[in-house]
Amino acid sequence: MPARGARSIPFGPGVAIALLLAIAAPAARADAVGDPTPVACPRSVGPDVQCLQMRDTAGAWLVIARPRDWNGSLIVHAHGGPRTGDPDVADSLEDLDRFSVMVRRGYAWIGSTYRRGGYGVRSAAEDVERSREVFWGLYGRPRQTLLHGQSWGGNVAAKTQELHGRAEDGGLVYDGVLLTNGVLNGGTQAYRFRADLRAVYQYFCRNHPAPSDPSYPVWQGFPAGATMTRTELRRRVEACTGIGLSARDRTADQTRRKRQILAVTGIQEDELIAHLSWATFLFQDLVQVRLGGRNPFDNNLTVYAGSDDDAALNAGVERFAADPEALAMLAHDADLSGAISAPTLTVHALHDPTVFHSGEAVYAATVAGAGRSDLLVQVTTDESDHSRLEDATYLTALIALENWIATGKRPVAEAFPSMCRELGLRPCRFLAD
Repeated sequence: MPARGARSIPFGPGVAIALLLAIAAPAARADAVGDPTPVACPRSVGPDVQCLQMRDTAGAWLVIARPRDWNGSLIVHAHGGPRTGDPDVADSLEDLDRFSVMVRRGYAWIGSTYRRGGYGVRSAAEDVERSREVFWGLYGRPRQTLLHGQSWGGNVAAKTQELHGRAEDGGLVYDGVLLTNGVLNGGTQAYRFRADLRAVYQYFCRNHPAPSDPSYPVWQGFPAGATMTRTELRRRVEACTGIGLSARDRTADQTRRKRQILAVTGIQEDELIAHLSWATFLFQDLVQVRLGGRNPFDNNLTVYAGSDDDAALNAGVERFAADPEALAMLAHDADLSGAISAPTLTVHALHDPTVFHSGEAVYAATVAGAGRSDLLVQVTTDESDHSRLEDATYLTALIALENWIATGKRPVAEAFPSMCRELGLRPCRFLAD
């Protein structure tokens, strides 16, 4: 059964044939619960691919895809989110569908749902590393193992490399790391803008919380045990801002409130509800469950600008101060040290509306502070999607990373547009500058 909110994934009619053509499922590993069992592959991975599912000892669902013409390289995937629902194997199948171009190119792929929903970068990194161990236990060490993280999974993958990137003998576990549209400025910085959004939204709208709701500080996201559906949240945002209504049906007050909220926060109109959703339901998990009700956010010194009356906004907006213990806990879990050990390539869409491109500069400074800049290359595309980049983008990045590993020659960011074209891939969205 698909995960809640997940779109259905089309499966091809030739799944049984593909499984017969594939190598038989191997025996169970000690770090997996039960035998790996065949599961229908998403149609997008192409023919002659063996897909397996299993559950690891921590409770995470794993999905493996291995093409019959496997090129000997493994991609260990760290998914984004974080998802707040319970783990479901369909989640990893959806991830496989999203990144299926990698399997069509000949890579084996393994993805973990993580052991639980909600926040927790270190625990997710442990789950990613365990998935790698499961694959190696089943098939032996591949010719090459690459670590890939997208979105929040970029934070997870970066943390995985820092914590688990070297074996006991000092050798590399992951030969290379690819981070795409990643949350790379660490937990203590990455979510501040959403706390600001909650404060600014509440100043203009006064309906989240509404006067009829129990009072709570907006940095909590939502009180412990409180329930509100995403549908109700959308209804409240629409009532305040008129989002979703035609210009004819939207009142002047709704238009004015929407314009000011977007101007002050810098968030795009079609992303407002999504960001408010994260700042509600994810914050509820982060603050109430992971941080024991403590506040990691601070806007005491923030000066908000862009409204019709900034003085009134800054005087009237809800203010809050971070709890030092909460900040330390979040930093320990999710901030990055920059101590990378393998060639690391980041790709970020310049117009990513969900994880802003500016976080790349923070990560570059973090890696530089650790003295590892020689192991980092960062490139930018002119894309505007967050959850999925162009197939040509992923393939060019993977090929560039593999060439770097094979030759030891660090690629030049400015060469990516021509590299993409020379590979015959389209569309090529890399920016030379």
